[in-house]
Amino acid sequence: MTDTTATAAPEAAGPTPISSDELQRAGEIVGRVSAAFQAKVVGQSGLRESLLVALLTGGHVLLESVPGLAKTTAAQTLAQAVDASFRRIQCTPDLLPSDITGTQIYDAQSSTFVTQLGPVHSNFVLLDEINRSSAKTQSAMLEAMQERQTSIGGTVYRLPEPFLVLATQNPIEQEGTYQLPEAQLDRFLLKEILDYPSPAEEAEIIRRIESGVYDEAVDSAATGVHLDDVRHLQSLVKRVYIDQSIVNYIVQVIYVTRHPQQYIPGTLADYIQFGASPRASIAFTQAARALAILNGRDYVIPDDVKHVRHAVLRHRLILGYEAAADEVRPETIIDAVFAAVQTP
Repeated sequence: MTDTTATAAPEAAGPTPISSDELQRAGEIVGRVSAAFQAKVVGQSGLRESLLVALLTGGHVLLESVPGLAKTTAAQTLAQAVDASFRRIQCTPDLLPSDITGTQIYDAQSSTFVTQLGPVHSNFVLLDEINRSSAKTQSAMLEAMQERQTSIGGTVYRLPEPFLVLATQNPIEQEGTYQLPEAQLDRFLLKEILDYPSPAEEAEIIRRIESGVYDEAVDSAATGVHLDDVRHLQSLVKRVYIDQSIVNYIVQVIYVTRHPQQYIPGTLADYIQFGASPRASIAFTQAARALAILNGRDYVIPDDVKHVRHAVLRHRLILGYEAAADEVRPETIIDAVFAAVQTP
């Protein structure tokens, strides 16, 4: 008699736990990159942390600040510290999608079209004042960010790995700008807001300029960090342990943003038009794991989630015009959302 009993499929194995040696190596890599960053950029610890989190997760950062707060220096320094390619793109209304992704140029000598890859084919790309480019150009860039590839003349070209985009917005001037749609904002892992340096930090900036600190590029040989090390860190982030209770905590927070009237005071709840999408839950998970690595841990704690709450949610909550009229900041509403959810 034939045994027809079905054999249970083996359970999928979880990720391999991170060893103490791997965690120590990750700490050394992060320490060397951070030291190179701090040698060039004065203060801006929030920017440094956001860039490192994005680098470790493969995400992108939207940066809002007035001019002159070291955005270009920060991105270029981080790229040089890990021996990565870097390109800066100044966005203007007449910038075409092909100016970013690339195009085909006719070669008269060979009577053929030659593909010329655009500046987006770099490890680090700084999109300066992205809201000054047209909607069509924004769409082309954000497609490259999401798909990590470009299509030129019917041929697909993969973008290099790692790939990080730092897009900036100037909150002062709005004339001649094209506001990023909410669906495109959602594709940025984090949004960081920079403030002016303190008097002591500004004095240190002047001292470093006079001493020639900014005249020389960061030597990746001095840091000892290369792209293979970055890829190693990215693989470690995926193996960081996150307990199911913390996952439930993240999901509950996002649920509250969608049903605020049931959980937070009515005056604040009325400001929210639409809550965060599932991309916010994914962003919280990824950013919290990266933050654990940056802090020398192989597991996520609730404070990791709380620490990145503003950067993850401030560009994902869609607020009504009443919030702007009453000068209510997104951070105030985000804090109220987190206060309404019990910490595991």
